[in-house]
Amino acid sequence: MKNLFSLEGKTVAVIGAGSGIGRSVAQGAAQHGANVVCLDVKADAAAETAEGITSLGCSASSGKCDITDLTSVRDRMVDAASKNGIHGVVCTPAINVRKPILQYTSEEFARVVNVNLQGNFNVLQAAGQLMTQQGFGSIVLFSSIRSITTEHGQSVYSMTKAGIVQLVKTAATEWGTKGVRVNAVGPGVIETPLTEPIKQNKDWYNAYAMKNPMNRWAQSSEMAGPTIFLLSDAASYVTGTILFADGGWLAADGRFTPPGM
Repeated sequence: MKNLFSLEGKTVAVIGAGSGIGRSVAQGAAQHGANVVCLDVKADAAAETAEGITSLGCSASSGKCDITDLTSVRDRMVDAASKNGIHGVVCTPAINVRKPILQYTSEEFARVVNVNLQGNFNVLQAAGQLMTQQGFGSIVLFSSIRSITTEHGQSVYSMTKAGIVQLVKTAATEWGTKGVRVNAVGPGVIETPLTEPIKQNKDWYNAYAMKNPMNRWAQSSEMAGPTIFLLSDAASYVTGTILFADGGWLAADGRFTPPGM
């Protein structure tokens, strides 16, 4: 049982490894024994992550991958699987344009959907093609608490994060008998480059912190554990679901604590 979380001897490709959650997941997977392929649209950032991993005596390589380009994604998946197959694929990138629905432009809508939905579909399809042929593998996409609950200005972002959950469920349904598991992680509020604008507004930042029962934001490193679980044999019977790592955000309405409680 103690080896259930080990990724020893497995190849794991992490897209978005250049920063934030992706970098933390890449580092965590390497420390659990995986040969990590660090991929990012920013090749230099991916290389920096890989160098940091190898400096610790772990195995890592890097490359450029644009998830909106299916050819780019397919090429990187094939490269990663060239030796012993590809055991895990994690996709973390997302973008957001915070605007009321009535102010959204068609161009902004297309840009968010292209990265968050089309990009994740490209990764899912490319990884799935390889994994269903080899007969094993675990794919982890990143959704959000916004797949369940939303707020002003989050219409398109929330729509795409809900869409990722349905992609995960469908892929899990189609590939379950082929040895391929597909799941999602649903973060709450995480300190990453994407949420940096919120951190600059003290009232906004604190409001989010007080919304969840733990009264704080998460660090990107706290998303590595849930992801590694889904990649590992510890989750061998887990597929088609979303694992929320949200500090209890979805468990509490956060409006009022009754007297004496």
